[in-house]
Order: sequence, then C-alpha cells, then structure tokens
Amino acid sequence: MRLFEGTEFDRPLRCEKCEALEEECTCPPEKPSLTPPAKQIARVGVEKRKRGKLMTVIRDLVDEQDHLSELLTILKNHCGAGGSLKDGIVEIQGDQSERVREKLKSLGYRVKG
Repeated sequence: MRLFEGTEFDRPLRCEKCEALEEECTCPPEKPSLTPPAKQIARVGVEKRKRGKLMTVIRDLVDEQDHLSELLTILKNHCGAGGSLKDGIVEIQGDQSERVREKLKSLGYRVKG
C-alpha cells in the first residue's frame, strides 16, 4: 500500500525522461555505470591461515554487481588454484601474489602491496 493511496494526492508514477506513465514507457533502461579498472587500486597481499596455509588476498576493489565474482573466476583460472569471495575481499589459495599482480595489471588495475 502506498502512502497516499486512495486520496486526492495518489498519482500514478511517471517516467523521468518521457513523462509517460511507467506502464506505457518505452524508454530503454539505463546501463549501470561501473567504475573502470584504471580508477581502482587493488592491494595484494599474502596472509597465513590456520595450519600454516597461505592465501593471496586482494582488497580495496569496488564491489559492483557481479564484478568481483567475474574477477575471481578470471584469477582462479589464471593461477590454477581455488579461491573465494568474502565480504568484498577476493581470496586465492596459495602464494599466488606475483601471478595475481601480473593479471590485474594486464586487466588495467593499479596494484599496490
């Protein structure tokens, strides 16, 4: 139920571009703008986990739509290792920092760490 439903202030929603009713609007949907890789700084590091396992960790990337999951797939295939995505942090199994840095640079990211 809308806030003013059934009152004189209840107006149907209109498109911002063509001013037609939303049901009748034929405007194409806007493409979401993603932050380009050149404007992102990836911080690559290696962390030690329990039982002495090493994980390569990529931090500070912008999490937009499925961007990080696609990047995770690319990095896992490039390194030949497993990995995961937790709270906007990309994790690759093992000490893969050099391979990850090379691949991120080839994709256009700025890399630190």
